[in-house]
Amino acid sequence: SKMTVKAVKMPCTAPNVYTKVPDGGWGWTVAFAFFFVEALTYGIIKSFGVFFNDLMESFDETNSRISWIISICVFVQTFTAPLSTVLSNRFGHRFVVMAGGVLISTGMVTASFARTVVDMYVTIGIISGLGYCLSFLPTVTILSQYFDKRRSLVTAVASTGECFAVFSFAPAITALKEQIGWRYSLLSVGVLQLSIVICGSLLRPIVIKEQEEVKAQPPEEPTETKYMLENEQTRTSIESIDSGVEITTSPSNVPGKTKAEPKSEEPKEHVQILVENNSTPPEPKTKLLDFSVMRDYSFICYAFFGLFATLGFFAPSLYIIPLSLSLGIGKDHSAYILSAMAIAEVFGRISAGWVLNKKPIRKIYIELICVVLLSVALFAFPFASEFWGLMTCSIFFGFMLGTVAGTHIPLLAEDDVVGIAKMSSAAGVYVFIQSLAGLAGPPLAGVLVDTTQNYSSAFYSCAAGMVLGAVFLALVRPCKAGLCQRQQQRAEESAAEALPDLPDDFIEMDIGKAENSGKGCDGV
Repeated sequence: SKMTVKAVKMPCTAPNVYTKVPDGGWGWTVAFAFFFVEALTYGIIKSFGVFFNDLMESFDETNSRISWIISICVFVQTFTAPLSTVLSNRFGHRFVVMAGGVLISTGMVTASFARTVVDMYVTIGIISGLGYCLSFLPTVTILSQYFDKRRSLVTAVASTGECFAVFSFAPAITALKEQIGWRYSLLSVGVLQLSIVICGSLLRPIVIKEQEEVKAQPPEEPTETKYMLENEQTRTSIESIDSGVEITTSPSNVPGKTKAEPKSEEPKEHVQILVENNSTPPEPKTKLLDFSVMRDYSFICYAFFGLFATLGFFAPSLYIIPLSLSLGIGKDHSAYILSAMAIAEVFGRISAGWVLNKKPIRKIYIELICVVLLSVALFAFPFASEFWGLMTCSIFFGFMLGTVAGTHIPLLAEDDVVGIAKMSSAAGVYVFIQSLAGLAGPPLAGVLVDTTQNYSSAFYSCAAGMVLGAVFLALVRPCKAGLCQRQQQRAEESAAEALPDLPDDFIEMDIGKAENSGKGCDGV
């Protein structure tokens, strides 16, 4: 059947109303916007390292104090994810993303005039960090709503904007610094990030309204009305415990009256009461943040997977160059290793999207295989002792990182986790839980390196976290299956309890009462 659009002519600010998920249409424009939002958020965060040496010299600070700028930024970005969900449900994804773009640009531009590293903590860490959250999460959420069968592939390809940004921004910013200095370069980056407002303006909301057939009134209604009229004429009182409606005789039907008025309005009023009693209740209002996902055991397991897996996302990008330098590899070759990792990540994201787009396939199991292989890659780094060994590990890790990083948030929309209906609230809570690992991950790895004086310990700690994440990910599907069985059992029990409330039973019970009354009168 061909998909139809309810309202064809509508202003740009109105939502797109479809009878089913379009799997395209305006969704391609949303995917285009997400590509650039990804590039201007995570791409800039990953490229910020080009400013580290300049900030250390200008502020006369250590590397660890400068690194807290990005740590605070990432923590604020993930910690405020529930706020992003609430604002998106209240004001719409478009407005929130545009406001986030303004905050990001404001923080970056203001940071170019900073005089201390504390100013950087406030401007880039808090202001821009909040803007990153308001820009990224609503964009990936609304993109998931526009696609169903192609969701994994489209999201994976659009998320490669982060990888392409690392290729282009890092050398471009480096060349720009040599011409105008780091402050004006940072100012230029802030102005460029203002284009997120344009991307946000393209995020038209989507509404899915399934066509429903309006059923006619049940045929029992004339019988029921006739039965009420007969009771009126015989001066019989009808009382139903099941329906909750009590119908008494009219004042005209008192003893001594031999005939009821044929045009009495009383029966019509009783029929109206019964119809209203069987009418469907109004639809509940949309919750700004649905915490009911926290009662879903499958989501809890998936959230713990995200918590521990996030520990494994930081070590290679932060410590691969120090590890290679400690093995006697030159700076240029060390940079090549990091670039190869980024290129492999692009292919990993696209490959994961292509595989997960195949039908039929249990996507949660594919994700589990990728996480296990990612754990193997992390364990392999400490065993590399020369350039080509590190290059092989980096390419393998980058590819597997791309398969997980590009799909772990969109997988929340799958029925094995929470489903598309609760995707918005689940994403906010999920990213909020990730923030704990995002804040604790780099300092934990740094403490282990300082304690052991060996960069391999950082990779071991991240590999251990990834293994724990794989364990919780393996529990998602069993928990979901058990929950569905319990819900089905409760539904069957509720249906069994509701059987006495049927109208047929109501009539039969009252007829039985009338027959018993007649027998009692005959006996008398």
